[in-house]
Amino acid sequence: MSDAILVLEDGRTFTGRAYGATGRTLGEIVFNTGMTGYQETLTDPSYHRQVVVMTAPHIGNTGVNDEDPESRRIWVAGFVVRDPARRPSSWRSRRTLDDELAEQGVVGISGIDTRALTRHLRERGVMRAGVFSGDALVRPDGDRRPVDELLDEVRAAPAMAGADLAGEVSVDAAYVVPALGPDGTPLEEPVARVAAVDLGIKSMTPQRLAERGVEVHVLPATSSISQVLELGPDGVFFSNGPGDPSAARHEIDLLRGVLDRRIPFFGICYGNQLFGRALGFGTYKLQYGHRGVNQPVMDRTTGKVEITAHNHGFAVDAPLDAETVAPFDGGRYGRVRVSHVDLNDDVVEGLEALDLPAFSVQYHPEAAAGPHDAAYLFDRFVDLMTRHPDGTADDAGLHDSQKGAA
Repeated sequence: MSDAILVLEDGRTFTGRAYGATGRTLGEIVFNTGMTGYQETLTDPSYHRQVVVMTAPHIGNTGVNDEDPESRRIWVAGFVVRDPARRPSSWRSRRTLDDELAEQGVVGISGIDTRALTRHLRERGVMRAGVFSGDALVRPDGDRRPVDELLDEVRAAPAMAGADLAGEVSVDAAYVVPALGPDGTPLEEPVARVAAVDLGIKSMTPQRLAERGVEVHVLPATSSISQVLELGPDGVFFSNGPGDPSAARHEIDLLRGVLDRRIPFFGICYGNQLFGRALGFGTYKLQYGHRGVNQPVMDRTTGKVEITAHNHGFAVDAPLDAETVAPFDGGRYGRVRVSHVDLNDDVVEGLEALDLPAFSVQYHPEAAAGPHDAAYLFDRFVDLMTRHPDGTADDAGLHDSQKGAA
């Protein structure tokens, strides 16, 4: 097993062993605190252009299967682990994580002190980094490349701030996830039809809607408002995704077109940030972000505390203490309140428009991977789409659990 070196933008280095593919990779280095779910993490498009550090020390013990990927490929730019499993131990495993990373060309490093690395990132903040191994560590004359030379490459890499990345991970063509009945068979007449804009969507998200009788049309991030309206949707959904929300001008304009027409809207993660910006609020970069499956969030509507799955490095800057009028265009979208808040650091975790049928959350309610505490949000969206102007709900075709929610 060949040597590998992790080089941080501030000059700190960690030496370990190559894991997965060998070579060079660059990106923003972030840490994930989940004890499980590494396969879903690797295939989450929100991690595009990021080097992911797993804080759990033992990674790869369940191998890789064909059922749990959340997208068509691994998206992380690099992977950092402390103690890789020597062999997988799961009846669902089809191959080792090491082999999967190598097959997909993902450069990784193992055998380093990920606790020390995580503490460093918590104190200094996320930053650019590079993993170098194999030929990327050696000059043409055979001499080992000096760290200063590697550091120059890291510092020349593009930063995440200002990056517009949704178009790089979105689908090229629309597809449909059919509505399902309580027995799991397709419904002839769906409860509702949703246009889901793919900004880096995870496959379990449209599946959670389909399980509630919703027909989901997944659309490319480049879709226009006319293409959305052609579907005659009962609701519009904006997914999670990578990049800086301030750079997503097309998607923000698209969302304003949805809000102007009072089409019910639900956004998660990146979709929450874009909802905030469409309303006229700012967004900002967190020092090290929220990434994992154990963030405590309070739903201010019910007072319930949920343990939730997160993957975000940006947040919405909106007032926590009271409802406010959305700043965009002189209050065009009416009143807004912060509906959810992170109990660790008071970061805005949800927005609710009080004069429009629209809401969003900063976390991942689809539970892939993660707890199921926030599954009710999909029911809330279905309720929003099926409620009549007089405040009554259409129960036709709803699951029993949904009828209670409606």
